[in-house]
Amino acid sequence: MNTRACIISAMMAVAFGAAALTPRQEIAAMPEKAGGVYYAYPVTTVTVTPPPAGYEPFYISHYGRHGSRYLISDNDYQSVIDVMRRAADAGALTPMGLDVLCRLDSVFGEAQGRGGELTPLGTRQHKAIAHRMIENYPEVFAADARVTACSTVVMRCAHSMFAFIEGLKEVNPALQVPRESSNRNMHFLNYHSAESGKYSSDKGPWYQDYKRFQRAKVNPARLMSLLFADAEYLRRYVDQEALMWGLYWVAVDMQNMETKLSFFDIFTTDELADLWEVINFSFYATNSSYPLAEGQHVINSRNLVADIITRADQCIADGGHGAALRFGHDGNIVPLTAILGLDGCYGAETEPERVAQAWVSYKISPMASNVQIVLYRNAAGEVIAKVLHNERETAVPEVATDMFPFYKWDDLKTYWSKK
Repeated sequence: MNTRACIISAMMAVAFGAAALTPRQEIAAMPEKAGGVYYAYPVTTVTVTPPPAGYEPFYISHYGRHGSRYLISDNDYQSVIDVMRRAADAGALTPMGLDVLCRLDSVFGEAQGRGGELTPLGTRQHKAIAHRMIENYPEVFAADARVTACSTVVMRCAHSMFAFIEGLKEVNPALQVPRESSNRNMHFLNYHSAESGKYSSDKGPWYQDYKRFQRAKVNPARLMSLLFADAEYLRRYVDQEALMWGLYWVAVDMQNMETKLSFFDIFTTDELADLWEVINFSFYATNSSYPLAEGQHVINSRNLVADIITRADQCIADGGHGAALRFGHDGNIVPLTAILGLDGCYGAETEPERVAQAWVSYKISPMASNVQIVLYRNAAGEVIAKVLHNERETAVPEVATDMFPFYKWDDLKTYWSKK
């Protein structure tokens, strides 16, 4: 990093360092962050730095995770309800336990039959991101813009793509956006190698550390005493850790639903933070730059990076303007941010207890998380670029620049090609 970039980084550190909070403190202030990758997209406004004189935006390369969704299957709700219902029938619940069961029934009224689907909030998120994109970079979407869109074959990703395009067309109804959701593009939208799978399985080098960490962090006794009045019934008939996890997942996903109920009152801040730390380590070890995975998770994004570079260079060569919109999953955007070298998106920790200091899931891939690479050119045909992570201008620390947040496109392309 050159002198000017170092000065900028130092100024940012001074500006934000005093107010910086640990993840545990952030979760205490906003328990929704304990959801990690279930954290609802937090961005509502963005700041756009003007480019150097003479440059105008002409192309955006985008990859977005699907928006807010329900839990993956009905069983994620039903299994918790069944445990609580049987206990209620046996007279084994406290008044708080009966209240929680009532809340669960209300939640399932919205979620039943919709496991894994995009929620209405997920639709609103993508429409809003699209609005900000076209309003902040209108030159990219001017007349004769070539805009393409593709998603994985999972419906929540396709619905996210449809919502995004609808958001663009609400601003510019004349825009034509061909879209595709098929296996044709899965090799770059959602690629996972067999080798990566070996490292992320329960035979991988991370798993025993994970189990040890989980045993130390998951302590359901206090929660169970809050919900169950009959200790003998609890001991004989309830898998207490499984129930705690089930309630946690329902609790952290409520922020993504329309039903206005909360379950955070049954957890302490330490319990939420402990559960998040376990899941944060698991996701990092099986999707990102966990050293014992030997880079296999990160290079799952190599086909996607190749597609990003190829399409951008084609637009540059054609002299046109437009955007490439892609929609996938957290398991795709997490390795993408790592292989691109985005600030704060990769770590080198192997000890579960220290991962949360280096890698924070709710900052990297909340619902509707995205990476946008905006290209600019001047009359001489010189091309520069900036990178947005969740619509925030971000640094690529290993690439030098004297015009942050802008970089020479060739410098970024060279770095990413080597990666």
